[in-house]
Amino acid sequence: MENKIVRASKRQKRIRAKITGSEKMPRLSVHRTNVYIYAQLIDDSKAATLIGVSEKELGKTSGTKIERAKALGTLLAKKAAEKKIKKVVFDKGEFRYHGRVKALADGAREGGLEF
Repeated sequence: MENKIVRASKRQKRIRAKITGSEKMPRLSVHRTNVYIYAQLIDDSKAATLIGVSEKELGKTSGTKIERAKALGTLLAKKAAEKKIKKVVFDKGEFRYHGRVKALADGAREGGLEF
């Protein structure tokens, strides 16, 4: 029986094999912990992080974790607009597309990112 870390690693590798980010269309990578959520725009051709945001940047904001994730998505979209990035490839990593991951994606879409 495989443990949880091995299964998560396999899911992540399977997803990363299908999607890549470029300078014109970077990869929006999401990482979630029990406390915080993080997002990065990554250019895989240069192996460089273009923009990185975390829930810690929002400061002490009230609201649920889902509301804070949505606010983080809009913050990411705002920073991407400053660098003239409109389209991204969404990479949910090993996480399910629901809850905080979905809220971050919805916030990014509302902020103007297309994926």
